[in-house]
Amino acid sequence: MRPAWSWQFEQANAAPQALRIPAPITRQWAWGDSTGAGVRVAVIDSGIDASHPAVGPLAGAVAVEVSQEKVQLVEGEHEDLFGHGTACAGLIRRAAPDAELYSVRVLGSTLSGTGAALLAGFRWALDHDIQVINLSLSTRRREHYAALHELVDRAYFRNTMLVAAVNNVPAASYPSEFSSVFSVAACSGDGPFVLRYNPSPPVEWGAPGIAVEVPWLGGGTVTATGNSFAAAHVSGLIARILGKHPNATPFQVKTILHATAD
Repeated sequence: MRPAWSWQFEQANAAPQALRIPAPITRQWAWGDSTGAGVRVAVIDSGIDASHPAVGPLAGAVAVEVSQEKVQLVEGEHEDLFGHGTACAGLIRRAAPDAELYSVRVLGSTLSGTGAALLAGFRWALDHDIQVINLSLSTRRREHYAALHELVDRAYFRNTMLVAAVNNVPAASYPSEFSSVFSVAACSGDGPFVLRYNPSPPVEWGAPGIAVEVPWLGGGTVTATGNSFAAAHVSGLIARILGKHPNATPFQVKTILHATAD
């Protein structure tokens, strides 16, 4: 009797390679004139102001409400309770102007939320075939480690790109420190294609997040600093790549980012 999964490598069962990566990998090949069209991107955050001119219409929205340990998902338009989600959405638009944005609101007016809300929002995104999930937030609570790890693995095996900002302070945070995610911290610079690679993980990617201009509530902008905004830059760039290479896997996209990093 053959070992489990060995059938996957039989010639008769082998699927055609989804993506053939050239050498060298160039930015023109990686994303070229892609606009992220057709790529579904979820921003799990404080909500998104869809009326902001830098954001534009949303493809969908859901608010996660937790009351007395009961989780309720309310689908439909909602406001941004803080401004943070709108900022991230606008940065994603810079690189991928035609991506399909989804707002998954799990944070409140103080930019805080519960682990239950985060997990529910994460599950919603996976259940709705989102291709890129932007998590410009994290938790330091170890009690959520196992549940988040299970969801991160689920995302990886279904080719969902999970982009996570590391904590702004030097402390362990999840899911940003899981190896299969695109873990991001801020670096200097501006523009949607500034990207740096760090060969000493857990943080692998650096993107603009220091004194960057971001959309905010009221239709205007503010200058802000944080790893959150760096993660949104990377999410936008990944959406742009997937717009040209829709069947790329997470490790293939990491390969492309590594080859095209500054």
